[in-house]
Amino acid sequence: MMAWARTILFAVIFYTGSLFYVLGATLMRVLSQPALMRVAEGWSHFHRWCVRHILGIDIRIEGARPAVQAFYVLRHESFFEAIDLPTFLPGHPVPFAKIELIRIPLWGALATRYGVVGVDRERGAAALRDMKRKADAIKPTGRDFALFPEGTRVEVGASPKMQSGLYGIYRLLGLPMVPVAVNSGHLYHHMPKRRGTIIYRIGEVIPAGLERAEVERRVREALNALNPEFQA
Repeated sequence: MMAWARTILFAVIFYTGSLFYVLGATLMRVLSQPALMRVAEGWSHFHRWCVRHILGIDIRIEGARPAVQAFYVLRHESFFEAIDLPTFLPGHPVPFAKIELIRIPLWGALATRYGVVGVDRERGAAALRDMKRKADAIKPTGRDFALFPEGTRVEVGASPKMQSGLYGIYRLLGLPMVPVAVNSGHLYHHMPKRRGTIIYRIGEVIPAGLERAEVERRVREALNALNPEFQA
């Protein structure tokens, strides 16, 4: 009963508060990109506060981020890690997202202004060229890049193969890759949401320039490091 009460209270407070952030982001989009990014980061911090203080979920980070600009790839079990990304990676990380999300009215315009790079799998090599052009323009700012390489939310215990675009993005960025395991599904995606601890486990850095099979093997193993049912 208490779990449902916490879940309902979280929904009321978080989604009501989110309306104000959307309004602020819409205004900041017109004024400046840095202002918009600060609003997005504030929304992510607000979400983390609600998760910790209303749902009773702690967040633990195991391992350390490298001190250089990098390409982070994260397991995706719930919306938690998508919203939490600017909190987990300070400095306004640049996500790669399905082009369908970029086409959503208002959200897509805000995401584009923020710097989100759309991934259009239907366009193949042409899409990679567009992504490279956008990424090359962003790289000098020092912002990290981020991707959920399984392509969509995955069930707890599942270990799907990486989407084919992962290696193409890894090559075009030319940055070290940092795989991150996240085990949010059993707490945050569950209804009602449960108390407990969500863990980010930062894996071993994968240097630029490796062959595809080696990259995909390392990423898949690292993303499933918190998955007891995973069989490599």
